[in-house]
Amino acid sequence: MHIEKDLVAASATPLVLGILADGDLHGYAILKRVGELSGGRMQWTDGMLYPLLHRLERNGWVRAEWGVSDAGRKRKHYALTASGREVLVERQAQWDVVGDTLRQVWNTLRGPEAAGAWA
Repeated sequence: MHIEKDLVAASATPLVLGILADGDLHGYAILKRVGELSGGRMQWTDGMLYPLLHRLERNGWVRAEWGVSDAGRKRKHYALTASGREVLVERQAQWDVVGDTLRQVWNTLRGPEAAGAWA
């Protein structure tokens, strides 16, 4: 399934903040987690993730620190800041409204003959 660029862009910040709420991760692990959470339907690239992480860092929502992986390679690990947690709570509330509204629209379109098609 192809997910349009606008939808990916709109969901990227809350998705990364939510993933980092579970703990510090390096970029590749974030990419892998997006794939896992979406059942492989969302495949982000480095070119999409790292500019986002840099913007989140500039905004003060994540902090980055260099560390060493188990394999001995240097990796930048990203962590959610207190400010980032506040933004995550705000974004969760916003997406709840959007999701609820879309479900209402789709349920209206559904009708009895299409029961389960939009669930």
